[in-house]
Amino acid sequence: MGIFDKFKKVFTIETKKEIESYEKGLEKSRDDLVSKLTLLNKKYKKISHDYFEELEEILIMADIGVNTVIEFIERLKKRVKSENIISSEDLKEIIVDEMFIIYINNEVIVNKINYSQDGPTVILFVGVNGAGKTTTIGKIAHKLSNENKKIMMIAGDTFRAGASEQLHIWGERVGCKVISKDTNDAASVIYDGLVEAKDEHYDVVLIDTAGRLQNKINLMNELEKINKVIGNIIPGAPHETLLVIDATTGQNGISQAKSFKEITNITGIVLTKLDGTAKGGIVLAIKESVGIPVKFVGLGEKKEDLRIFDIEKYIYGLFKDLVGGKNGKGKV
Repeated sequence: MGIFDKFKKVFTIETKKEIESYEKGLEKSRDDLVSKLTLLNKKYKKISHDYFEELEEILIMADIGVNTVIEFIERLKKRVKSENIISSEDLKEIIVDEMFIIYINNEVIVNKINYSQDGPTVILFVGVNGAGKTTTIGKIAHKLSNENKKIMMIAGDTFRAGASEQLHIWGERVGCKVISKDTNDAASVIYDGLVEAKDEHYDVVLIDTAGRLQNKINLMNELEKINKVIGNIIPGAPHETLLVIDATTGQNGISQAKSFKEITNITGIVLTKLDGTAKGGIVLAIKESVGIPVKFVGLGEKKEDLRIFDIEKYIYGLFKDLVGGKNGKGKV
């Protein structure tokens, strides 16, 4: 049984729309990666040293991450030797299989939100300006509101002009309360919002923050102050600190992840605009580079296009045309 057959056994009718989102959202990455792999297999009917050299280059260009690719190629070589594989055609499904295994890496991948059992769940959002933090907050508010949760959004980005207004627009769009204040003191806005959230029994509080990564010390001090205020009002909070990264920035996004990891405790990553890049392998590169799980991916512009990250649907969306049939163009 092929790996996609195994995946499809756990894909239910309810997840059909999610699968379609991954297929459509990863179309640019899939078309680029699969076309290159298909051409490689046409060029090399038999597996050789040159085949692996070119395969390595293709995967690195897909932003999968150098260390991940090197380890991945070594795993492929071992399987080729142990299973006596000669034809490049026979290696296609093993490529997909090993890509899945290397992401999991014998770990339990947690992609769910860590909800508080007592009082509001506080989720702090960090990331550079332009990564899509405010839009992400709005989309997550929409998702959680549809799950009948009482949601509050707090405009803690008091630095960027228009950030508060943008959050208010999302608040009107998804029907959620937004707390903002005419001040540069983000901590005071967050304090007021959390006191109200606690008193009014909100289920989830989503907090926007400024993204001035250029000055790490100021940002670190601000986040330390914010975390202290949050913890004083709601012990144990924030329950999640999600780093929002624009997938189209490629390796620069990985640098951001490393920098923010130095500044504060990141519990998960939201990868936006994945549909806008041909380098969808960044999901694997981030996991390898910083060891933080991707919890949400942006696969389009609609409110519904922010999806909980699912490694099986991701691998399926990225590689489904590779092993689908003749010349990689059949249906799986």
